[in-house]
Amino acid sequence: MFLRRVGSATLPLSRRLFCSIGSHDISKAISELNQEMESVFGEPPPSSLSSSIDNQSMAQDVKFSTEEMDGKESFAALTHIGSKGEAQMVDVSHKDISKRVAIARGKVILGREVFDLVSANQMGKGDVLSVAKLAGICGAKQTSNLIPLCHNINLTHVRVDLALNPHDFSVEIEGEAASDGKTGVEMEAFTAVTVAGLTVYDMCKAASKYIQITDIRLEHKTGGKSGDWSRDK
Repeated sequence: MFLRRVGSATLPLSRRLFCSIGSHDISKAISELNQEMESVFGEPPPSSLSSSIDNQSMAQDVKFSTEEMDGKESFAALTHIGSKGEAQMVDVSHKDISKRVAIARGKVILGREVFDLVSANQMGKGDVLSVAKLAGICGAKQTSNLIPLCHNINLTHVRVDLALNPHDFSVEIEGEAASDGKTGVEMEAFTAVTVAGLTVYDMCKAASKYIQITDIRLEHKTGGKSGDWSRDK
């Protein structure tokens, strides 16, 4: 009975204590924790439990310290963060012009009833896939107006394809953006897919509120300093 009560009452407290202190304060914190447990339960915790908490907390403290260090390293590497941590637009004037292409994908899960309506082109607002395709293309061209730190780039090509998948009653979306410039077009590809997915939802929302937009991801990109990248490699 005591162990069950300790498990539910003290471990969350130890987690709060040890995620906010350094290793030099661990012994003091454990002592304070033991005193609090004794005041609540009328007796101190078994020595084996105290030792277990001590070991777990020390390991957790090391974990949090490592995560903090990783976070600082990542923070320093972010190009949209200035020297004082403020948001900034990246200066790309020194970058080389290259052919850049990005492909993103996503899906809209409709459910069987809505899927059948879309397949038969019987939605009240009209041809769902055709309207969503045009919306995705328009969305890609508006990316810099939607995403604050994106550059306004000249797109040389935008492609948006939508296909019905009867296996999971979804619409699968693929968006491609291309440009000859100094910055990548991943966000344009993402925006094309996302806006197309939102349009599918808008066209079908009268029939169901359970529709889900999901699995939006980058599949492939080429060009730029980082070179080529593919999800399947």
